[in-house]
Amino acid sequence: MQLIVYRGTHEIGGSCVELKATSTRLILDVGLPLVNADREPFDQRRIRGKSIDELIAEGTVPSVPGLFTAGPTPDAILLSHSHLDHVGLLKFTNSDIPIYASKGTSQMMKAGAVFSRQQELDRNRHREVSSKRKFTIGEFTVTPYPVDHSSYGAYAFLLEADGQSLLYSGDLRMHGRKPGMVKDLIADVRSRNIDVLLMEGTHFGSERPEDRNEYQLEKDILELIKTAPALVLAAFSPIDVDRLVTYYKATRQAGRTFVVDAYAAFVMHLVSGKSGIPAPQRTSGIRVLFNTAFAKRHIQKLEKLFEKDQITLDEMLTEPGKYTMVFRPSMVKLDFDGTLPQYSRCLYSYWQGYLTKPDWVELQEQLAGVQGDFFPAHTSGHIYVKDIIRFVEAINPQTVIPIHTFEPEQYHQHFPNVRVLEDGEVFEIA
Repeated sequence: MQLIVYRGTHEIGGSCVELKATSTRLILDVGLPLVNADREPFDQRRIRGKSIDELIAEGTVPSVPGLFTAGPTPDAILLSHSHLDHVGLLKFTNSDIPIYASKGTSQMMKAGAVFSRQQELDRNRHREVSSKRKFTIGEFTVTPYPVDHSSYGAYAFLLEADGQSLLYSGDLRMHGRKPGMVKDLIADVRSRNIDVLLMEGTHFGSERPEDRNEYQLEKDILELIKTAPALVLAAFSPIDVDRLVTYYKATRQAGRTFVVDAYAAFVMHLVSGKSGIPAPQRTSGIRVLFNTAFAKRHIQKLEKLFEKDQITLDEMLTEPGKYTMVFRPSMVKLDFDGTLPQYSRCLYSYWQGYLTKPDWVELQEQLAGVQGDFFPAHTSGHIYVKDIIRFVEAINPQTVIPIHTFEPEQYHQHFPNVRVLEDGEVFEIA
């Protein structure tokens, strides 16, 4: 087999990998960059209105033969999960290439398409994968393994051809609500002779604390909700279903009602009964707010679906201390007429790097203006370094190749069999 990491050898996000056997080419993920050259958050508006040639010339789209432009096309694209730094370039790919992804990834992409102007997975191209159900693409046998990540429906892939094997970790963690997923993967794979482990290393070189798991975070959030004097604003991504569960459980334990927007309600509707979270219904302590951004869309099917469980902002503001509300900064202007309720508390559950963006800076100023407060309340969706070490030692591959990391050289401090590649370098799996 032959491996080329087109992007991701020295970068977090923007993953795009090619794996080739004698006559079969597979692409693993097709992601937008997460950050720019200065490691500031990548502005997605940069891609609007540009041709594919312009995007390739500037480096936003990697130059992969036949994937984005004319030429012999790859046989398939495999998506590990729905985050844009793994699927954000899908709309530029040749439309005759089939796409293999989990049902959960398809569902999260559908929600992102409806509410965040992202791309829905083309049902004509989609080939659904499921846990440990092997399938073949040309010379490759592919085994998908569900993993715990901050996007519902994430998978790792074991790929075998020509008597060789590669395990692609995708993005995963061992400190979420479902650590058993990765343990099952290890148990199934550790007895095999894995030639190459393509291993994510987001936390190498990171200053982010490696302490809390999702259950500990739930306790922290519960305390912040219980001690809040008024309305609690919960800022997080709805496709992070683990975090939806965390906020829902903490809110109910604090004796409050969980108010979700239509985006979060739709995600809950899609995955209810599968992830420890109910459908969005008032009988479960959940109400749905049709905020201004959603109301402008006039999506009648969703309006009808959630109509009986709807709550208005006026109803909430009569007793704001009874509610925890899914929130984003744009709502200050669109829904609160520029002024948040007195003593509001915002809990921030995103990557810390986004806090430099103007909307989050302005939000903290707005909170201060109403004697409110702001608390980061987050744990990473990516595997901690100590768990990377455990994972790699358990898999015991012949070669470890870093991906999804700014610090690939740090792998050498922990493993004797590391090969650090450059973007675009051809690696022959011996």
